[in-house]
Amino acid sequence: MKFVAHQVGVNAVSWSPYSSPGALTSTEAAAAVAVPRLASGGCDNLVKVWQFAAARQEWEAAATLDGHSDWVRDVAWAPNVGLPYSTIASCGQDGLVLMWTQGDAVGAPWNKTPLTKEPFKAPVWRVSWSVTGGILAVSAGDNQVTLWKEALDHQWHCLSQLAAAGDADAASAAAAAAGAH
Repeated sequence: MKFVAHQVGVNAVSWSPYSSPGALTSTEAAAAVAVPRLASGGCDNLVKVWQFAAARQEWEAAATLDGHSDWVRDVAWAPNVGLPYSTIASCGQDGLVLMWTQGDAVGAPWNKTPLTKEPFKAPVWRVSWSVTGGILAVSAGDNQVTLWKEALDHQWHCLSQLAAAGDADAASAAAAAAGAH
């Protein structure tokens, strides 16, 4: 099955978790049939959320998320383990990592939160969630991998940075980046 997701090109796709948001906290959500969804990131600077319309046997756009000023390089849908919300991380050529959250109802609005106050100093290539969805790994064009966790105040904090062994410049850049983020 093919469909045009982005007019200029698609750089990334990510499936949503299969369980419905809120499946562990609500009997209604647990009984609801999960709708297959996926997120895509494109060269049009957009993240799009798609859902499968079973009656028509086709994918339809459920939301268009606008927040990047350059190509979206990657999207990653967080495992929600039945929590009452969905989260998608997106990253781009513009150095931004954006967190998109949606309440427990499919069709609810998506809210955008930047991972950091300032963009990364290089394009951000990839985002990837830990198996439980608690930690986000971010790789950027400065040869760094950083690990992030959301605190109770909904602020994201850098837990760790990985740099090439013996790369003093990379280690200095990582230390500076930790102070900036």
